[in-house]
Amino acid sequence: MSRDLELEIENAARELAERYEEINLLYTISEILGRTVSLDRAATTILREVSETVGARRAAIYTCEAGSDMLDPIASVGVPDALPSVSLSDPRNLAARAFRGRHSVVIAPEDDVTDDGFRIGAVLAVPIMWTGEAGRPELLGAVSLTNRSTGAAFSAGDVKLVAAIATQIGSAIQNARLVRESIEQQRLLQEVRLAHDLQMKLLPSGDVVAPQAEASARVVPAESVGGDFYHLFRLTPSATGVMIGDVSSHGYRAALIMALAMSAAAIHAQSTLDPAAMLHALLYSLREELSNTEMFITLFYGVVDRQNRTLQYANAGHPHVFCCRPTGEPERLGALDPPLGMSDQAPTSRTVKWTPEKDLLVLFTDGITDALNDAGQPMGERRVLDTIQRYATEPAAVIVDRVFDALSQHTGDIPPRDDLTLVVLRS
Repeated sequence: MSRDLELEIENAARELAERYEEINLLYTISEILGRTVSLDRAATTILREVSETVGARRAAIYTCEAGSDMLDPIASVGVPDALPSVSLSDPRNLAARAFRGRHSVVIAPEDDVTDDGFRIGAVLAVPIMWTGEAGRPELLGAVSLTNRSTGAAFSAGDVKLVAAIATQIGSAIQNARLVRESIEQQRLLQEVRLAHDLQMKLLPSGDVVAPQAEASARVVPAESVGGDFYHLFRLTPSATGVMIGDVSSHGYRAALIMALAMSAAAIHAQSTLDPAAMLHALLYSLREELSNTEMFITLFYGVVDRQNRTLQYANAGHPHVFCCRPTGEPERLGALDPPLGMSDQAPTSRTVKWTPEKDLLVLFTDGITDALNDAGQPMGERRVLDTIQRYATEPAAVIVDRVFDALSQHTGDIPPRDDLTLVVLRS
């Protein structure tokens, strides 16, 4: 066998051995990523495998979160101290340069480049990219290797190998982010459900005022939680308190104000039978929170006294409260004062007659009257009152059901834009 042929065979065997090592490395990394959910735990193992294959004794993997201007290290090898995060605009850092340029950066041992404190001799920095469904590459981070055991420069083969591994890491980063987002979304949904359940539990059952009064109510938040609320109080053997409120927004901020109002009202209602005095005390309790949040509450509070056959009420800006009698049009119990939080003036009260067992006190929020159908037409107050009068002799729970049935027929599949609340009381 000629010497040339022997050399050719040796070179081919050596190249085959090198290629086998690279193929084995890619397979190993695929195995690591395939069985590891946490990228952080896998990153150091991957980095160690890559470093040994290309002979780098110092290496790091950086990632960049969406919207961030920093590269954050998630794994390192051969670094005595924890690596700091790196600004994407840092001119000295070669990983940042690879990230900015979207291509590999190869620095030979003899090249005169600014030292970034990481480099020892030759450097290879490769961007980590991921190509999504749209086919447009997305930058996710960078891999940086240096301090080769041979002291030689990184070869074109090294660049291809690390670039292939960076592609795998990019897919793993994206998968890890999707898993994290899914977990966070599930946790958020769970928290929302818990908040919704908690808010609904704050609202009393109609049974709390039985048997001296018959009450039924329903609250449907536009979001998972909302700012509509009602309250019922058994004050004396003959007096029943009923409240409805609508915070000027909806969602979590409104739900917080709602919870504070309900807690304070439960205390103040037991100290006085005067609705105006109760609202004045409630305003004092909520003044700071309403001022800080720049919110207000439309609020009605009435006390029905069966023995005295009266309904005394205070109304701070709530428009939809009616006393429905067996004959005639419903009597609107209109606002006497501005909503709580819009004025420091003391609320006032008014007294109207009440016929026990026959009169109905009906309270609802504008989410019901303003609910739109597919033609953009609101439900309207008139349709709500007509429905109530049609079923006025039925139990309070049936009246509530009939109003929400009419609301559902009107809106169809259109979701509510505002919280929906209805309270019906007979005493």
